[in-house]
Amino acid sequence: MHMGNDLLKGKRGIVFGALNDMSIAWKVAERVVEEGAIITLSNTPLAVRMGTTDELAQKLNAKLIPADATSVSDLENVFAQSMEALGGQIDFVLHSIGMSPNVRKKRTYDDLDYDMLNSTLDISAISFHKMLQVAKKMNAINDYGSVVALTYMAAQRTIFGYNDMADAKSILESIARSFGYIYGREHNVRVNTISQSPTPTTAGSGVKGMEGLLDYSERMSPLGNATAADCADYCVVMFSDLTRKVTMQNLYHDGGFSSMAMSYRAMEQYNKSFEEFLDENGKIIYG
Repeated sequence: MHMGNDLLKGKRGIVFGALNDMSIAWKVAERVVEEGAIITLSNTPLAVRMGTTDELAQKLNAKLIPADATSVSDLENVFAQSMEALGGQIDFVLHSIGMSPNVRKKRTYDDLDYDMLNSTLDISAISFHKMLQVAKKMNAINDYGSVVALTYMAAQRTIFGYNDMADAKSILESIARSFGYIYGREHNVRVNTISQSPTPTTAGSGVKGMEGLLDYSERMSPLGNATAADCADYCVVMFSDLTRKVTMQNLYHDGGFSSMAMSYRAMEQYNKSFEEFLDENGKIIYG
């Protein structure tokens, strides 16, 4: 358990997307409170029923506000209730929301259902725009506030099985830049995305070949995969006053993976598949 450094003392926050104790948002909620923040939590009514978010809310003495993040009126309610419960404007917001019906129903990328695609994009990306637009129109976020959305490198590079979530993450990151410009200029609010390592969460485990992906990125990254707890630490830094000039960035938080092409540990594993083709001197038998 960390000891807090009061990095977020006196700050008010909203954390969207904590489902259970494996969720990155769950770890973020715990860490920001450790650092002195007071928060509210929000998730879909279904997730609130199915998950254990109310347990977290009780533990952190945080109000839990059920909301569909694709609904503007629901989001207006979250910001209004949060300002009331916390006693003022919000200083930081975490968007940790993503879901693809196509992935769930095992529809491959070249056989997408387009209604489901619209749903993927609305839930995983457009919800971020709605959140920002609602907050700005309500003047719900304090000047010099900080907004972070969680993303993944599949937005830039194709990763087998990530499917239409890759497009959602691309849009999500673009929204951070487009809205970050306006919100920064008018209110000094910064908007960034954190591009996290593959992380074994409930959402993450839906991705095809997750086990292999986790192992590969672990071997490829000089520092190994960033965990959900590591991500929570990074979020604390992004929500603190120590990053007041960081905005419109897609911040890789992946142990170095995004700058690698081949590591020794990955090469070693890869080479194991060739061992049956070696002679007793370790030379490759080609014929």
